[in-house]
Amino acid sequence: RAWETFLIILVIYSAWVSPFEFGFLEDSRGSLALVDNIVNAFFAIDIMLTFFVAYLDKATYLLVDDRKKIAWRYLHSWFILDVASTIPSEIARKMLPPKIRSYGFFNMLRLWRLRRVSALFARLEKDRNFNYFWVRCAKLICVTVFAIHCAGCFYFLLAARHHDPSQTWIGASMPDFHEQSLWIQYVTSMYWSITTLTTVGYGDLHAENIGEMIFNTFYMLFNLGLTAYLIGNMTNLVVHGTRRTRKYRDTIQAATGFAQRNQLPERLQDQMISHLSLKFRTDSEGLQQQETLDALPKAIRSSISHYLFYSVVQKVYLFQGVSQDLLFQLVSEMKGEYFPPREDVILQNEAPTDFYILVTGTLVKNFPFSEVFYC
Repeated sequence: RAWETFLIILVIYSAWVSPFEFGFLEDSRGSLALVDNIVNAFFAIDIMLTFFVAYLDKATYLLVDDRKKIAWRYLHSWFILDVASTIPSEIARKMLPPKIRSYGFFNMLRLWRLRRVSALFARLEKDRNFNYFWVRCAKLICVTVFAIHCAGCFYFLLAARHHDPSQTWIGASMPDFHEQSLWIQYVTSMYWSITTLTTVGYGDLHAENIGEMIFNTFYMLFNLGLTAYLIGNMTNLVVHGTRRTRKYRDTIQAATGFAQRNQLPERLQDQMISHLSLKFRTDSEGLQQQETLDALPKAIRSSISHYLFYSVVQKVYLFQGVSQDLLFQLVSEMKGEYFPPREDVILQNEAPTDFYILVTGTLVKNFPFSEVFYC
């Protein structure tokens, strides 16, 4: 896991630097080229390690550790793209035809590594140590920032390679943009990308030639899908977070309407509302133990019930001297229940179907004479 996390950091670096080099740099820069080659070296090591890492067979769900099968599977899946994305830019430029021998063009293959980030978010969404809401928000932010970054880099490339710089989106407002620093060029490109993505469109930066118009058209169509994706995901997260509260309010409203239609006494209405409120509170605090137990196999349920209730049952005077086998069978059928204050647990002349053991709280016997039991 530590190695995978380290590679994720390198993938994030590649996701930023690859479009940047493609759009803004015409040749290699000293420190940046050195870092690129170091990153490529780490991924070359990962390629070699992959030949020794077992994989899970999706057909049999068995872990395959045979080296021949591992190598065969890797060679027929991601090996070619992994190797191509690891080749240094200096060597790649000599291999490419002169017309596409642009610095950074071959580096775009490194974006293939982004599959690791997608797998990371898929794993974090299932990890109970991380909040699902914030993981999804982080994923949406990363997708948006990456789209803005790539669009700005590609759009600047169109202006930088145009035969007439004055007839470009940036040259019309900044004639000497070629002489400006990389920082100004990059910030201007990101400014255009963000204003276009958010549909603000101040009009200070706009397409000046057919190529830029075509790019703008496709980028705006892409933004429609991206915006729908973001709004849909955020709506789903908000609805998911308020689903329990909405369900509780609907239940309370239905119970109140039922009580009013049938003219129930105020005492029964209070008991209904108190019970529903307690159930909502226990569900919100993760105390819905019976629902959790019902989703488990019988053997695990019995073991959990034995751990939770056996010591309690042993202290009950009614079961003194009873064999452990009988107690174990009784405990396996037990379940925990919570009651709000002033709720009727058992009514007089009611057919006995349940046996209750009071663990904590106060029990009042109202008929034929009042008694109070504490526990």
